[in-house]
Amino acid sequence: MSEANGGWAALFSGGKESSWALYQALESGRDVRTLVVVQPPETSYIYHAPAQSVIRLAAHSIGLPILDVGLPVTDMEPPDLTSVEGQESELEALEPALEGLDAEFDGSLRGLVAGTVTSDYQADRLQSMCDRLGCAFVAPLWQADPRELGEAMIDGGLTIRIVEVAGPGFDESWLGRQFDHDALTDLAALHREYGVHLLGEGGEFQTIVTDGPHMSRPITLEFEREWYGTWGQIRITDARLDAPTSADEDEHR
Repeated sequence: MSEANGGWAALFSGGKESSWALYQALESGRDVRTLVVVQPPETSYIYHAPAQSVIRLAAHSIGLPILDVGLPVTDMEPPDLTSVEGQESELEALEPALEGLDAEFDGSLRGLVAGTVTSDYQADRLQSMCDRLGCAFVAPLWQADPRELGEAMIDGGLTIRIVEVAGPGFDESWLGRQFDHDALTDLAALHREYGVHLLGEGGEFQTIVTDGPHMSRPITLEFEREWYGTWGQIRITDARLDAPTSADEDEHR
């Protein structure tokens, strides 16, 4: 496969890891041409897509098209954060979608970027899939120190909101909270007391990114909190891109 041709795809959920991995890939000069959005069952172990409307606004702000990979939706609540049932079928849905990019990209699909941090299962399966497709697999956040990675995302300019919690020690006040340095400090306390992962890699919480250095315009959200006693999520009532400033318009002329 020629290094001069083709393009990259990035798995994208709108969350902090996939957003930061995409930013790292763009900063390293990778020609990312498509965001691959997997619409998972609510019980998905591998993928998370918390707010489709926000994902589409983010893609518009980033300036990249979306490739949708749809999966059946179940009605189970709260999400089962430990089940591995159906993982293979999720990957089976992704592979043919990526195969289609070979024909779409001039020079074929060069590689796939993912925000995988700790999941050996996900990393191994995605690597194997890319091997079969004859393209590279890049996980720029793999095995990063959780505290350092969280701080890098915040200091790097991501605006991150917590949109779902389902772990011990969380309450309704976490829903919609900004993932910032104060939140990291509180998460470290939950880690010491309950073993909560600082980045939510055990499924304890999920996030969306509303602004970042890879986005031309921030997203404004309006939402309501839905709390079910042991877990909760936000229900987005309105999401919109902020109007571009004169500086933004000058930059993109």
